[in-house]
Amino acid sequence: MLDGRFRSSLESGLRPVGLNLRKAGIKADHLTIVGVLMSAATAVAIANGALRGALLLLVLTGIPDMLDGAIAKASGTAGPRGAFFDSVADRVSDALLMGGVSWYLASEYGGHIAVLPLAVLGATMLISYERAKAEALGFDAKGGLMERGERFVVLGFGLLFDSLLVPVLWVMLALTLITAVQRFVKVWRQASNPPAEPIIRRRSPRRATRRTERTWRMRVRSRD
Repeated sequence: MLDGRFRSSLESGLRPVGLNLRKAGIKADHLTIVGVLMSAATAVAIANGALRGALLLLVLTGIPDMLDGAIAKASGTAGPRGAFFDSVADRVSDALLMGGVSWYLASEYGGHIAVLPLAVLGATMLISYERAKAEALGFDAKGGLMERGERFVVLGFGLLFDSLLVPVLWVMLALTLITAVQRFVKVWRQASNPPAEPIIRRRSPRRATRRTERTWRMRVRSRD
């Protein structure tokens, strides 16, 4: 929801910043790489139990993610290659963050609770795949309760109140699975509606024969 409602307006507001960064020689790909590195640093902080520091790094991680699109649009370099690179980088960042949370839970609590972040990661990859496959087939699969922006906010809440981290992960898992169902139903409905075919009026054989005879007679008369 946050991605759809605020991302486009936010990128428009950051357009002057993107122009200045582009003039300084900074490209969108550079910021995408910085975002991945920041996610790795956040994952390390989470794994070592520095949850408050990880929260700060998580907030800083969102800055390159917002600015790379602004730079690409401001410089006119937005295209399929950059979109592909950004999408892959987002998935790597998601894997790093959930991996760090899983490491922390395994060290702090032990047992099977460390599998919970991996379940969230699996559901996250599912909704990303649904959107990618739907767009490849010409359908729209955007939207849902738990997109990437919402995941960042909810995870940040869990890092701020570490005692609520496990319940927050359960909420993330539930909402992400609901999002997967929402996108599946949305694409299923689009795919179930057959494309409208143009209506071609067919002439009856009698009309076609009469018109052919009439044309032939007119040609014969013109020859005479």
